[in-house]
Amino acid sequence: MTDTTLTIDTILTPELTLCRVPGSSKKRILEHISEEIHRRQPELSDSQIFNNLVSRERLGSTGIGQGIAIPHCRLEGCDQVIGVLVTLEEGVAFDAIDNQPVDLLFTLIVPKEATSEHLELLSQLAEKFNDHSFCDQLRQCADSDTLYKRMIGANQ
Repeated sequence: MTDTTLTIDTILTPELTLCRVPGSSKKRILEHISEEIHRRQPELSDSQIFNNLVSRERLGSTGIGQGIAIPHCRLEGCDQVIGVLVTLEEGVAFDAIDNQPVDLLFTLIVPKEATSEHLELLSQLAEKFNDHSFCDQLRQCADSDTLYKRMIGANQ
């Protein structure tokens, strides 16, 4: 691991920015995210990613309210932090703290050995997602390219 400070724009790629994904349930969304990561990084097991995300959700929902969730987990064999940004066609029940359905997710997969990196990223994400007009802009994106540019463009 390097000492460089991780920021959202260093961990998010256009390929893992998914706009208006259909999703029927929390489980199905986490499955879809796991499959997308595996598709881009075949050395990582989609079932291991999924199981780790589900295990983390069992500790407490990562739904932070206002229709937003930040699912995250550590992953054996992962050598870099991976970010996945997803907007959903329709909100799904996510056991969020405010009981509102979730339609905006940012998933973080971090190496098993990672210590504080992911906490810093979670803090950055929470700060961004606390800006309601920014979240509305993300939700209004019609395609993944626009969604990606909006997410990282907000870092400048």
